[in-house]
Amino acid sequence: MLLNWQIGDVTIRRVVELENPVPYHPKYPLIAEARTDAMQHMPWLYPHFVTKEGHLLTSVHALVVDAPGLRMVVDTCIGNDKPRRLLGNRALATDFLAQLAAAGCPAESVNVVLCTHLHVDHVGWNTRLEAGRWVPTFPNARYLMGRVEFEHWSREQDGEPAQIMQDSVAPILEAGLAELVEQDHRLTPEIRLLPTPGHTPGHVSVSIESQGARALITGDTMHHPCQVGEPTWSTSFDSDKAAATRMRQQLLEQLADGEVLVIGTHFAAPTAGRVRRNGDSYRFEV
Repeated sequence: MLLNWQIGDVTIRRVVELENPVPYHPKYPLIAEARTDAMQHMPWLYPHFVTKEGHLLTSVHALVVDAPGLRMVVDTCIGNDKPRRLLGNRALATDFLAQLAAAGCPAESVNVVLCTHLHVDHVGWNTRLEAGRWVPTFPNARYLMGRVEFEHWSREQDGEPAQIMQDSVAPILEAGLAELVEQDHRLTPEIRLLPTPGHTPGHVSVSIESQGARALITGDTMHHPCQVGEPTWSTSFDSDKAAATRMRQQLLEQLADGEVLVIGTHFAAPTAGRVRRNGDSYRFEV
């Protein structure tokens, strides 16, 4: 499903790589507290974000942001031809690039790629396999990566994190397309980065403001809307669960009862909504 939103002079479009329900797994839960019975006090999660069986509905998607002088892809999903633990060590073979082009965004038209952080499902389509080599998918783009985030993951020497850096980040540096930026970097008058560390040390979100309208692309500050209602619930992928919780609470308090359109990087359709106060916590209103 192609979703799009207009924020003043800025258009945001969602292009999906994967959508799937995530059953609760006692040994390897995405969010340990998100059991079926524990979510019953959040009826607003149903049916968009939780199935009747209690499975979390999630999405892996990129967000195309068109602003004056800018066409940006925020987060590049998992990518093809890359066996990953997240996928049971299999590799994807999707038509993601064709979907991107069908949404009016051929790869050659992109002039900025932004990675909110350098996890596996946010950097995959940075590169594609061509004649046995990893080459930049977006040859006319500057790839923006947070300096803190890049330095953190560059210290990884083993395992899948090192492999991710090798096939999805290093070719961008070698091509001279990488730009390391600070966590509060401003891209255009309408678009700036917002430091939201916790999920990873250099994690950022994307703040958009144009013609009096505002939006926020969350990155992985929140993986699922249940964390709006229960901000102390952390995912198994958070580097620092305490810091991630503090950041989520701080962000939700700032957003509560405002008119900022919150666009969740892993939120299933309808993906965007607003944060409203709900007693001593919050809810996500679509």
